[in-house]
Amino acid sequence: MAGHGADEHPHGADRLCAAGDRVYSRAVRRGRLQRRDAEPVPCLLELALLHPDPDDMDWLVPTSPQEVMTRLLRGVHDEVSASQRRVGSAVEAFEWYAGLGRQIQTSAGAEGTAIRVLDGLARIQAAMDEATQACTTEVLTVQPGGIRREAELSEGLHRALALRGRGVRMRDLYTHVARHGQGLLNYLELMGDTVEARTLDEVVDRLILFDRTVAFIPANNERTMALELRHPALVAYLGTVFERLWRLAIPLTAPLPDTGIEGISHREQSIAALLAEGHQDAVIAERLGISVRTARAHIARLSETLGATSRTQLGVRIAHAGLDGSPRGTAPAAPVSVPGPESPTAR
Repeated sequence: MAGHGADEHPHGADRLCAAGDRVYSRAVRRGRLQRRDAEPVPCLLELALLHPDPDDMDWLVPTSPQEVMTRLLRGVHDEVSASQRRVGSAVEAFEWYAGLGRQIQTSAGAEGTAIRVLDGLARIQAAMDEATQACTTEVLTVQPGGIRREAELSEGLHRALALRGRGVRMRDLYTHVARHGQGLLNYLELMGDTVEARTLDEVVDRLILFDRTVAFIPANNERTMALELRHPALVAYLGTVFERLWRLAIPLTAPLPDTGIEGISHREQSIAALLAEGHQDAVIAERLGISVRTARAHIARLSETLGATSRTQLGVRIAHAGLDGSPRGTAPAAPVSVPGPESPTAR
């Protein structure tokens, strides 16, 4: 009976249901009430608004309204006191964490936060402009992808010119494919000896490093978000990565080395090495900064040059020619499997 009443009458004594209000009012007016009259409203017994008459258990007598009011006010007072204690605890916690935040800001000094997320192209451009204005010594950049579009080069031209005007040195890393873009050649001619450029088969994702103190890297694939890094250890690490890539790279003014295999270009040698690692056509294209169509055209020429009629046979011929990094003419311990255009990428 009690559980049934709680389901049908989910309230307290301060907000009785209509049926409970009628029955309790009648009991107060008459002084007592037959038990069967209260059966439809078990909430009155559950809330102790009615209780059995000790002289006759078939009757119920009401709790006086004054006692009910006292009980309700006591409950409200307890709730208010508990709320005040919670508010006090929250204020103390806030003051504690706020104090920690002030300590962090003080230790960070004028450099600001070590890692800042820049959401949106406008914020990225503003932060880059600010770093450009503060730069006094050098800028290091890694520019992935293929041929640099005129729009991309023009986007940062004002910063490059401002840096050149202050005598800041710039070093840029590109993929070998970028050598074929006239826009990049025009840009380097405009900048003169202020900028030094080198190229690699493939590079890491985009990186811009100012004075070895602040770096910018993408934070999503669409490059609509970026990370501004000022943590000394992170910036130093990125600087080391750049220097190691720079030593491996080939100056833009120098020709690419000959593969030593007639009919196979430097790019096809790079594609052969990635095929031997088990990469799919789309992945190869992305890493070398070329289109998938161009990558497949090179793979077709590679197959023709090596006399391969299938991807499996191409893998074997690549290994025999030493294009997978092994000594030329040495047969591999196991056949090299080259994935077809639709096969999963093996990484």
